[in-house]
Amino acid sequence: MNLSCSQWQDNSESVKHFAFAKFSAAAEQCLLLFTLILLMFLASLMGNALIALAICTNPTLHTPMYFFLANLSLLEIGYTCSVIPKMLQSLVSEARGISLEGCATQMFFFTLFAISECCLLAAMAFDRYMAICSPLHYATRMSRGLCAQLAVVSWAVGCVVGLGQTNYIFSLNFCGPCEIDHFFCDLPPILALACGDTSRNEAAVFVVAVLCISSPFLLIIASYGRILAAVLIMPSPEGRRKALSTCSSHLLVVTIFYGSGSVTYLRPKASHSPGTDKLLALFYTVVTSMLNPIIYSLRNKEVKAALWRTLWKKALTRG
Repeated sequence: MNLSCSQWQDNSESVKHFAFAKFSAAAEQCLLLFTLILLMFLASLMGNALIALAICTNPTLHTPMYFFLANLSLLEIGYTCSVIPKMLQSLVSEARGISLEGCATQMFFFTLFAISECCLLAAMAFDRYMAICSPLHYATRMSRGLCAQLAVVSWAVGCVVGLGQTNYIFSLNFCGPCEIDHFFCDLPPILALACGDTSRNEAAVFVVAVLCISSPFLLIIASYGRILAAVLIMPSPEGRRKALSTCSSHLLVVTIFYGSGSVTYLRPKASHSPGTDKLLALFYTVVTSMLNPIIYSLRNKEVKAALWRTLWKKALTRG
């Protein structure tokens, strides 16, 4: 069925539905992309779910670092589930439409999970700073209560920003065209479809990106600057190796996530192009979510051991 924008406009010419643009006119390319993204999506879901389950079911991992890692895995699951299923449908079906309300809902949840992850990564960096730079006071200062508060604040900030940005953008009028040159309802491509002056909305998106991407990133850099200084003066080579190994996984995740997010939301509007934006979006919605469980499990013996114990218990239960 061909999609017509005219059938989704009422007498006031207000758009009530959108349609996602096709990835490619070639069916073979769409099928190949569908297969690759589906495999990465399933790998991401399975990996993050296993890490969260392993941490929850293994008492040895009930520490601040793994508490935050479990929250990160849950955020990644929500992050990918808010975007990928609709994208997969659009790749192999002509049903590429989405209602105005559905688009707003997708934008809210995507923003919620993305901003929450920005804040949570900063909380994880603070946890590593306390563990390495203040080990004698770590157990008392990083209490369960404080960890829970940091996690709740991260989720709450994501919820508030998601509600605010979504409400602000969808208070605009959309009078056509209705085709979104993207694969999900991200902020910049939706703003491009709005009628009238959107400069204030674009400024709001940029300010939020600066506050919610740059500010946590600067906190992370400051934390790891102090950590590096502390590690360099450690007398034990084994202590230095263990400290750097513990932090390297988190730094790798931070680099991938903030790098792709910064290029997307902080670069000038004139330098945006649909092709580049789609490629970057695929990277930070699909690839990073799949890589996170791999990075943390392969570089962490405790997580690997917990995963094997969890899988072994499941196998014995089924047997």
